[in-house]
Amino acid sequence: MLQLKIPPPVYAISIAILMWLLSKYMPVAEIIQTPWNKIGLVIIVIAVSFDVWSLLLFLKKKTTPNPMKPENTSGIVTKGLYQYSRNPMYLGMLIILFGFGIWLGSLSPFIMLPAFYWVITEMQIKPEERMLEQKFTNEYLDYKNRVRRWL
Repeated sequence: MLQLKIPPPVYAISIAILMWLLSKYMPVAEIIQTPWNKIGLVIIVIAVSFDVWSLLLFLKKKTTPNPMKPENTSGIVTKGLYQYSRNPMYLGMLIILFGFGIWLGSLSPFIMLPAFYWVITEMQIKPEERMLEQKFTNEYLDYKNRVRRWL
């Protein structure tokens, strides 16, 4: 099975490529024209900063941020954006893709956002959650009950 085998940024880049192809070859409607499409770049910058912040919280806690090896984690990060989302880095990737869709300007790329949401949830988040439940039992279950998966 491919769960936890493909790095999440590979999924995000693949979806971004599909979004670009849809925008270029199958644009449904231009919903955001220049210069307003530049708002997408601002959204991307903000989302990247949230991802970097979330990554730094992992490093501060001295636990692995490697999504391919959740079993190597030594603790659960619950500060910063992790107070509001159990997966702020994946949420950041989704927001980056949303910003990219705005920058592209047409409606068709946005159909790929639910695909990213589904793929990351099934291939990455759910297996990570199972691993964290096994490793941290009540501590993780309490966190899971307090904080939503996405937002």
